[in-house]
Amino acid sequence: MADRPVQVGVFLTHQQPAGRDPLTALDEQLRLVRAARDGGLDSIFAGQHHLPESFSHIQPLPWLARLAADAGDLRIGTGIHLLALHNPVDTAESYAGLDVVAGGRSVFGIGLGYRETEYAAFGIPPGEKVRRFTENLRIVRALWSGEPVHADLPWCRLDGVRATTRPASSPPVWMAANSDAAVRRAARLADTWMINPHATAGTVRRQLELFHAERATHGREPLGELPLMREIFCAPTRERALELARPHLAAKYEVYADWGQDRVLPGNESFRAGYDDLAHDRFVVGSPEDCLAALVPWRDELGVDHFVLRTDWAGMPVEHALASLDLLAREVAPVLRSSPAVRPAAAG
Repeated sequence: MADRPVQVGVFLTHQQPAGRDPLTALDEQLRLVRAARDGGLDSIFAGQHHLPESFSHIQPLPWLARLAADAGDLRIGTGIHLLALHNPVDTAESYAGLDVVAGGRSVFGIGLGYRETEYAAFGIPPGEKVRRFTENLRIVRALWSGEPVHADLPWCRLDGVRATTRPASSPPVWMAANSDAAVRRAARLADTWMINPHATAGTVRRQLELFHAERATHGREPLGELPLMREIFCAPTRERALELARPHLAAKYEVYADWGQDRVLPGNESFRAGYDDLAHDRFVVGSPEDCLAALVPWRDELGVDHFVLRTDWAGMPVEHALASLDLLAREVAPVLRSSPAVRPAAAG
């Protein structure tokens, strides 16, 4: 077993109600970036969707490049880049550039995605997405290595090319996964699994066993880190936290249900549920003590050592998100960091 220091970051989706003034929204999001930096947090992540319909948000590359200017020493990562939708050469060069802008502190978070609208917009049949995802990851890594790269694919042909635009570091590949098959894929192909915020804790516990077993079967090296995303809101009391977070979290997951996010989760999990049923074993909403009671077991029992916390949702006043972020930075993060994460023996 190996001890690993714990990091705590924030996920800034930058999702806004459609039609909201984008300059005002950007200014508010940058306030959250500076609060995370000044509060001593460790990382900031941003996600990707195309044609999000109910929301608007800036694509992660310009957003992460902009926030890097205010982020200080924070790690900068995608959660996630929809790798199968994009040309791997463009992806490799663009995210190499982001790593340089971020001072060699980037994380390359990737995932398959689940929205049919996005695949249709890029002209990609759903049956081809796993192959495209796997090949694109191979090509990106090969280009970053500086070695000659070959590919003879319908969407990318390379004849021994070498990339000269390369990252400053070797960004770790964090792979998002919802289904059991995707979790096993992450175990085989990625540096780690970026545990999603949508599944219940019970589901994630079961899938972590699959993840570790698959890595062991394929002789993978020990994990360098194990990140967990969670929806969280912190206020002085549980009642106040619920009052402020519930309307925005409930609305967010209504949109996820419309998008079909729950259909890629294992079992019969559904987002077509009342808030209390939806929140149970999934959301972390309460006082600092409540938040720690929910998060510490992930560290102590499952070996999570990088908490990526989303405490800002479309339509929430920025002052509420800032107040939650302040409590997380002052009262939750120090306790999470006070003891190292311990890798379970099953992880290798």
